[in-house]
Amino acid sequence: MGRLFGTDGVRGVANADLTAELALGLSVAAAHVLAEAGTFEGHRATAVVGRDPRASGEFLEAAVVAGLASAGVDVLRVGVLPTPAVAYLTGALGADLGVMLSASHNAMPDNGIKFFARGGHKLADELEDRIESVYEEHRTGAPWDRPTGAGVGRVSDYTEGFEKYVSHLIGVLPNRLDGLKIVLDEAHGAAAYVSPEAFARAGAEIITIGAEPDGLNINAGCGSTHLDLLKAAVVEHGADLGVAHDGDADRCLAVDGSGAEVDGDQILAVLALAMREAGQLRENTVVGTVMSNLGFKLAMEAEGIQVVQTAVGDRYVLESMKEHGYALGGEQSGHVIILDHATTGDGTLTGLLLAARVAATGRSLAELAGVMQRLPQVLINVPDVDKSRVGTSAELATAVADAERELGTTGRVLLRPSGTEPLVRVMVEAADIEQARAVAGRLADAVKSALG
Repeated sequence: MGRLFGTDGVRGVANADLTAELALGLSVAAAHVLAEAGTFEGHRATAVVGRDPRASGEFLEAAVVAGLASAGVDVLRVGVLPTPAVAYLTGALGADLGVMLSASHNAMPDNGIKFFARGGHKLADELEDRIESVYEEHRTGAPWDRPTGAGVGRVSDYTEGFEKYVSHLIGVLPNRLDGLKIVLDEAHGAAAYVSPEAFARAGAEIITIGAEPDGLNINAGCGSTHLDLLKAAVVEHGADLGVAHDGDADRCLAVDGSGAEVDGDQILAVLALAMREAGQLRENTVVGTVMSNLGFKLAMEAEGIQVVQTAVGDRYVLESMKEHGYALGGEQSGHVIILDHATTGDGTLTGLLLAARVAATGRSLAELAGVMQRLPQVLINVPDVDKSRVGTSAELATAVADAERELGTTGRVLLRPSGTEPLVRVMVEAADIEQARAVAGRLADAVKSALG
């Protein structure tokens, strides 16, 4: 069996790859690994369980709850809430673990299981490996240690979770949003009710789209992966800005008043300056990834802010932040982590803080985002090559060196083997889009020649 856990939990087509049996077994294994220390005389281990609105989340939630309760864990069902809400409630309620059922921005047939440790923190690789090991051991025949009688877990609905999370979001805001008109695209997902409530309480006039989840329409032509509807709605309503989330609302992308996209790098730049002004940008540093636009790094350097880059994936951004005590980090895709107020990317919180900066400064989002200029970026996937030799091929090293000399200080080259497919990703940034395309094309040919 290959490794079940990917970069963000266990994910696959619901009822095909991700079955009720797998969800139940993983939940029992997670209870044994994550809740052991929470079970002692006078204390029952507790888990918070939430989901996005996908139809498959209904039966998968039942399986997860059954698995946890059968392992002696009391379960608080919080219903449909964003991933960051489940993480927050896991910590705020002192639970021993949290479980979120969502496939994030993936299409509706997919679903996923994400576990949180005490405090609402994502699991380290070592904990995921232990859960898999325990699951596999019992899947192949070893019996579970099953409590009986009063030892089984109890299940209850924690309906206060919505209000507790919204109150937390409002409490974080440095100022109100009165006077702003904002369009919210909720991707027919987990934030369809939470996000509009939070923005309205903060004083904004809101227009919502993608806020009618029916279990089948999540991410369907809307949300952070499909911005055209939001762009059109912002222009149509004469809004100050638009905010888009993905299915589980751990991401945020934005649209300015003209309908132009504001990506995760630009949002990070705006928030970095706001946090520095408030004395909250610890070590005067923001964390990005190797895929962050070079324009972001140049803009931060011009402002005297250091940029630390990690591997692609918000988990690696978070690891760096926690290790070094940084306060802000994120990805171009819109995963933004504000560690003083969230243990994971929180799209609603990010959108609120971005809007708060617009309200506080009286400047448009376009003007604020203009602190950085995105350099044209071209990405080519080169399939059917030996990706393991990316770092050792002399022929490829020569081609990369030639490209870097041509681009100079206003461009960048990145060759990255895919983590899941037999291909190499060629990314080139340059001041001119035609130059970026030309250099990327030559490098793609070099990858085929050297590694094919």
